[in-house]
Amino acid sequence: MLLVMLFILILPFLSIAEKLYVVERERGSLAVVEEGKVVKEIEGLGNLNHATVKVWKGYAYVISRNGYLSKIDPKEDKLLKRVKVGNSTIGLDFTDDRIVVANYDPHTVVVLDEELNILKTLKTGSRNVGIKGFEGGFVFSLMDKDEVWVVEGQEIRKFKVGSMPFDALLSGDIYLLGFFKESGVGMIDIKNKLYRKLDFKAQGKEVVFKIPHFGTWGIVGDEAFIPAVGEKRLYRVDLRKMEILGHVELGGLPVFASVSPNGNYLAVNFSGDREDYLALVDVKEMRVLKELKLGQRIMHFRFSQDGTRLYVSSYFDSKLRAFQVPDLKLLYELDIPNPSGVFLIRRNDYG
Repeated sequence: MLLVMLFILILPFLSIAEKLYVVERERGSLAVVEEGKVVKEIEGLGNLNHATVKVWKGYAYVISRNGYLSKIDPKEDKLLKRVKVGNSTIGLDFTDDRIVVANYDPHTVVVLDEELNILKTLKTGSRNVGIKGFEGGFVFSLMDKDEVWVVEGQEIRKFKVGSMPFDALLSGDIYLLGFFKESGVGMIDIKNKLYRKLDFKAQGKEVVFKIPHFGTWGIVGDEAFIPAVGEKRLYRVDLRKMEILGHVELGGLPVFASVSPNGNYLAVNFSGDREDYLALVDVKEMRVLKELKLGQRIMHFRFSQDGTRLYVSSYFDSKLRAFQVPDLKLLYELDIPNPSGVFLIRRNDYG
């Protein structure tokens, strides 16, 4: 009985024992947040406009917009190495024992080993986006060629797709991509080497899937929650059948959509006149529970590991705020200069 009571007492403290890397966009740094406090800053990472942080094999990797790839030890929150891989860089991912990076400028995709040694540079003749790794290879989109390349070993399979492919997600063998210059989405079945263009219909009207950002953080099982720019809607899509299962009406134009780890809730932020707001959606009931003003320009957000909290970066406030889920009650806030991306670093990812 005593042990049970003790566990109940320490449970709230265990639940916040997680680490965040928060991008300080104008300073080229990451703020390290643990247990509701800023404990350190990792500096010298380059231009962190649209920066991405990913954890792989016990280390964190940061790609900067001006082409620097940085390797960080999350145990000590220390920059280990930084290399130049491009002039304008948009994304990175991992495949087997390799790191793959997509560049806008120069028109290349760069392959590196775990020590950030450049092994190969693939010339594409296009700005490259939507890079995703899988076992045995990687896939990416070529914005200026309206193509997708699937690279496996020395083999490159090229697919002609819609007009100006932009962001993409990879779920199992399915690579789903959005386009800037036309509606609908493209789907490549990597295993079966098939491509098809999908023009979704909802209520007799063609759905506009001009997607600014989407990824695996919007996936539950075989379903994806996809923001439809220009429609103020969030669509629920079956990735296997490629069918619309439903949609949620929103108060603004969606940017990011992220599902909580327990699959119960989904958070959405907005652009334009609703950029200060965030909506929390009940996934089961497919309805907005709350849509509240949570700061000045909500740039990014991340659910906690247990799904009970939502960390929100407010760019013009220079604040990181933690809210309770689902009531969105403010738990605490931290002063972080011009924060943008919020990335959860799980302890079991780095021991």
